[in-house]
Amino acid sequence: MSELPPDETPRRLRPATLLVRGGTTRSSWAETSEALFLTSGFAYPSAESHAARMAGQEEGYIYSRFANPTVRMFEERLALLEGAEDCRATASGMAAIHTMLTAPCNPGDRIVAAKQLFSSCVWILKNVCPKMGVEVEWIDATDLSAWRQACSRPVRLALVETPTNPMLDAIDLAAVAEEVHRAGGELVVDNVFASPILQKPLQHGADWVAYSATKHIDGQGRVLGGAVLGRRKAIEDHIQQYYRHTGPALSPFNAWVLLKGLETLDLRVRRMAANAELIADFLADHPAIESVRYPGRTDHPHHEIHKRQMETGGTLIAFSLKGGKDAAFSCLNGLKLIDISNNLGDAKSLITHPATTTHRTLTDEERSAIGLTDAWVRLSVGLEDPNDLIEDLDAALKG
Repeated sequence: MSELPPDETPRRLRPATLLVRGGTTRSSWAETSEALFLTSGFAYPSAESHAARMAGQEEGYIYSRFANPTVRMFEERLALLEGAEDCRATASGMAAIHTMLTAPCNPGDRIVAAKQLFSSCVWILKNVCPKMGVEVEWIDATDLSAWRQACSRPVRLALVETPTNPMLDAIDLAAVAEEVHRAGGELVVDNVFASPILQKPLQHGADWVAYSATKHIDGQGRVLGGAVLGRRKAIEDHIQQYYRHTGPALSPFNAWVLLKGLETLDLRVRRMAANAELIADFLADHPAIESVRYPGRTDHPHHEIHKRQMETGGTLIAFSLKGGKDAAFSCLNGLKLIDISNNLGDAKSLITHPATTTHRTLTDEERSAIGLTDAWVRLSVGLEDPNDLIEDLDAALKG
């Protein structure tokens, strides 16, 4: 039984409605909350039916590593929100990225990768892709001339984040997509910092979108999850069999939690972004701060691109302290309300020192190439009263 009225097509519904109603399939019990199908497998009415499903000749669920009703509801709802034809949910954000970088590629293929990537993405590109015979070229993704040069040869995939982690750079998605497509490739966008509420990469020419659903989509620090979204045929041709046989599947319980997270995603992200805007302005005027990077501020070096692609400045702030690493550590240790944590997109405000945590595995040269020094910290702004957060930061900065 579909949740949506029969005369109401999902494409006509607005995002706030899709977040609550989209993709819901009710069982015969007509439950109001999505059912949790906590099962590893499924029974068949006959041996003939079993054989037909395994052969792909009959519709129906087979095994939760392949597909599960609760997981499918999450996939359908996220796809409706993103404006994608289809989605495959994964056990974590890095499972999504790993699937995206390996499943479509063959020996001899070439990936163009932004230097501005999360360190675990860098690890896959440096350590897994070469073993597959896949060439990786690294470029400054903010430099369009570098894209033109890199795309002068055939490309299979290009991977970017925007805003980037942790410096919040902007990548011009439309311009990059044009170059990648000219080289015969597909553009993959890790959209986790913006969330599907504030940025729609597919509308700017991207072919694939990847998420760590652990971040804003859950938003309350409970479960891990990820997703890849794109065209249905591309998923069936390049992702589905890899997904089925290698097993990066999302658990039904985690999918159920993430479905509940989607219901409040719009409310949370917009409130967190409003808080972040106030806090970024406070930090920019503080005497202990050397520099602030927030996509919503006009002094961000890529503000115009962010403004064109994102609805608001988002929930993340990067700022550097005049005293370098010692001052950064002193600030983090002096906080009473904001937690030190490498997660982000949470209802609770979280702060981290990227050079020694999330990006510690990068070489000094790689960190320097993205402008990351020991003076920078990354703040994920939550749902607390912004005045309480400002007071906590002010006290910690004053030491």
